[in-house]
Amino acid sequence: MATGFLWHEKYMWHDTGSGASVNIEPGEHFENPETKRRMKNLLDVSGLTDKLTRLDPRMATEDELRRFHTEDYINRIKELSDDLGGLAGPNTPFGKGSYEIAKLAAGGTIVATEAVLSGKVDNAYALVRPPGHHAERDIGRGFCIFANVALAAMHARDIWKIERIATIDWDVHHGNGTQQAFYDDPNVLTISIHQDGLFPADSGKFAERGRKEGENFNINIPLPAGSGHGAYHSTIERIVTPAIRSFQPEIILVPCGFDASVYDPLGRMLLTSESYRQLTQMLLELANDVCEGKIVFSHEGGYSKRYVPFCGLATLEALSGIRTEITDLGVRDDLPGQDLAPHQENLIDEIASDVKQAFLPKSGRFI
Repeated sequence: MATGFLWHEKYMWHDTGSGASVNIEPGEHFENPETKRRMKNLLDVSGLTDKLTRLDPRMATEDELRRFHTEDYINRIKELSDDLGGLAGPNTPFGKGSYEIAKLAAGGTIVATEAVLSGKVDNAYALVRPPGHHAERDIGRGFCIFANVALAAMHARDIWKIERIATIDWDVHHGNGTQQAFYDDPNVLTISIHQDGLFPADSGKFAERGRKEGENFNINIPLPAGSGHGAYHSTIERIVTPAIRSFQPEIILVPCGFDASVYDPLGRMLLTSESYRQLTQMLLELANDVCEGKIVFSHEGGYSKRYVPFCGLATLEALSGIRTEITDLGVRDDLPGQDLAPHQENLIDEIASDVKQAFLPKSGRFI
């Protein structure tokens, strides 16, 4: 199996400054280079990088950005970046030169998607920065500037004539930007598995199901805080898998955050590196069943410098089918709460039932 891996040193040069707020001593911003750099370093040390197919990013063009983002927003980011930087939106700072780096992140996800669609690789992982799934049409949010995965999906549709695309977002925060991009589109199935009410606090409810022709093609799965491997496994098995098999996408794109891990400072979930390994295997098997294995992961959140590398390594080991000699000594699969709890199961069953009923009239079947 050929797995593509996309990375560029310039992703680490995106400057988010300090994480200070009023009357607090300045500290490191949560979205800083270290989690991504340390993940790349662990991949190198494990020997896995050399066994993957190298993919080189390019900057997205302004025409490609305009498929989703407004002209005014693009110009504002460029002007601020050419000066000293600024804010793309709430809690989304950037420094001089970040416009070009954000275009490189969007373009990198496009390149990884094209590599899979062309058959150059079977699947791919784009280790890009800044992240993208919170970026909306005319404003950046949640550390995201341009909507990397949404733009890659639009590129696949416009250039590669892909008719049905699915996104499966397991970042701990709701993928509001991807949702906005396709909210009235029946040809892109958007799924977000996230911690209920975490960020953005006002979005990500199950009732947000799309509108007009896109009604029921947006599936939010807001899991309660404290959900572990059992809840996520059940969610993929009972909700995501039947929906994807019913929808029959030609490619699956995964906004891949590792902030649902047990050690993450910005989430309250319990996933471990072994969780991500098994969940990746489930998605890979699903992709093999419905779209000839065509699946692309694009890096999103994850803010534990010590643990993101292990989660990322496990994910890429699963994608490539190559197990390295690296052992995660901090794995906490033994923690209370990893098993599926009754209140989690009730919620998952309720959503699964509603999704099934919603899909029946749309697709004519539900597997």
